[in-house]
Amino acid sequence: METVPQVFKEAVLKYADRVAMRKKDYGLWHDISWNEYYQKVKYVGCALISMGLEKGDRVSIIGDNCPEWIFASMGIQCSGGAATGIYATNAWPQVEYVINHSQSGFLFAENEEQLDKWLMFKDKAPMLKKVIVWDTEGLRQFQDPAVMTFDELMEMGLKAAEESPGLFELRMKEVMPDDVSVLIYTSGTTGPPKGAMLTHSSLTWMGRAITTDNSMYDTDDILSFLPLCHIYEQLFSILGHITNCHTVNFIERMDTVTDNMIEISPTVGYAVPRIWEKYHSAITIKMSDATWFKRLVFNAALKIGKKRTGLRMNFKKVPVYLELLYQFAYFTVFRKLKERMGFDRLRVAYSGAAPISPDVLHFFQSIGVNLVEAYGQTEGTGVTTLSRIGRVKFGTVGPPLTGVEIKLAGDGEILVKSPGVFKGYFNNPEGTAETLKDGWLYTGDVGEIDEDGYLKITDRKKDIIVTAGGKNITPQYIENKLKASIYINDAVVIGDLRKFLSCLIMIDEDNVVKFAQDNKIQFSTYKDLTQDPMINKLIQKEVDAVNETLARVENIRKFAILPKKLYEEDGEVTPTMKVKRKFVNEAFSDLIEGMYS
Repeated sequence: METVPQVFKEAVLKYADRVAMRKKDYGLWHDISWNEYYQKVKYVGCALISMGLEKGDRVSIIGDNCPEWIFASMGIQCSGGAATGIYATNAWPQVEYVINHSQSGFLFAENEEQLDKWLMFKDKAPMLKKVIVWDTEGLRQFQDPAVMTFDELMEMGLKAAEESPGLFELRMKEVMPDDVSVLIYTSGTTGPPKGAMLTHSSLTWMGRAITTDNSMYDTDDILSFLPLCHIYEQLFSILGHITNCHTVNFIERMDTVTDNMIEISPTVGYAVPRIWEKYHSAITIKMSDATWFKRLVFNAALKIGKKRTGLRMNFKKVPVYLELLYQFAYFTVFRKLKERMGFDRLRVAYSGAAPISPDVLHFFQSIGVNLVEAYGQTEGTGVTTLSRIGRVKFGTVGPPLTGVEIKLAGDGEILVKSPGVFKGYFNNPEGTAETLKDGWLYTGDVGEIDEDGYLKITDRKKDIIVTAGGKNITPQYIENKLKASIYINDAVVIGDLRKFLSCLIMIDEDNVVKFAQDNKIQFSTYKDLTQDPMINKLIQKEVDAVNETLARVENIRKFAILPKKLYEEDGEVTPTMKVKRKFVNEAFSDLIEGMYS
């Protein structure tokens, strides 16, 4: 069993002056070597120890993805503390909750915006000793004894390291595999967030497992843009990184993801379904605007790609003629398309953190992007099952990761046992007892295991709908079919104790606006667009197409388009873009009742 400091130190000794990460500033990419990475982590750790950080203490971090976030996290973990990430988009009451619940002694904050959140509750967080800010723009005149800059922390760390030369290395050696390394607060779709305690042994085990089952190499490039406080991003930017030693490239801002993707052209990609769906929409829009000849060629190539993928994803042999046709289609059409998106070097791409529509997965596989779905949860250190390259099975999330055991409870709930299963929820023995029983993690997801050992997720246990007629319906299955439409971004199926199923629909703004422009539909606001009769007719057509593929009891009889976009800041979606069902049901109860009255 290993610890994070141990694995990190080995990587630094092996790769020394090689590039560990890159960051873009003022239009130029800057390299950070493994040695520089270690030095920054050491100074963070030394400074925190000199300010009183004890083994097991929690330290919070809030901000967007950047090297400083990782220096802070690794500095905390190497000093025996537990790094506690907070979503940069959280409002101040949520930040206050995490800091007080985790009893954090220090807070690393990115900038003025994040510091302002702390100022809103600073008198109500008595345990917090210091706030360290790494981007001081707009804060030159700001003075507060509790606040220091990242540069000041580095100076303090350098001084502490000179005064006690072996201090940091000694603390690194004192860290034990069973110590808590990170505290990850779940996004709380049902209630207040819970802090999952992940140990050094589970993190280092997962770092090795994910980079082995689908091979990763030290020559790989990744693009870091999902929230770093989520286990999904940490798997690639921190855990897999110190294990596998690939290069982490940080995006400039969220609105430059597509540009940075083209510049870096990563070899391994990963994103939440919403991002893959957006790429799918963008390709569809571009093709609808192309000349008739280009459209004809693309559709012919896609037909070939889909036919081949259909066979491959059902483990059937691809005839030689079809393979030759596909290679021709790839060379003439898909290769250029991938280049334009920055996907030309992608060996494998992952979709995780929420269910993806099988049609979107099928589309990417058809154009030569090896997109596979992984399934897991924070409590299992992120990954439970994973499709292997070249063995992707349609409608499943793959077989268990090597070293992971899964079984189904009597009611179909998925149970997981592995070295990656968490230690429990911080300060929440009741929650821990509900989730961990006899070494098995009770996931709250319902699924099926097929004859090849591949797992299929049917729904969240608590989301299963029982209609007034007593029929059990899995809404996720229907919602995924609806989300496959280029005009539908998300859907929430309603019907618990109701006579029939209805649905709240969030439109795909880009595609629906394009449809409105093409059909000369006039609108001035988003709400006008959602209420236009022609747009409702368009969505009805999409719903009807899905209904044809469903059993009668699963048919959506009525739908309503949400008159507003859903925002994380309003508490309507989680940071990984999952719709908060309970919140949406309450916020739009009048729309729901309107469908049933």
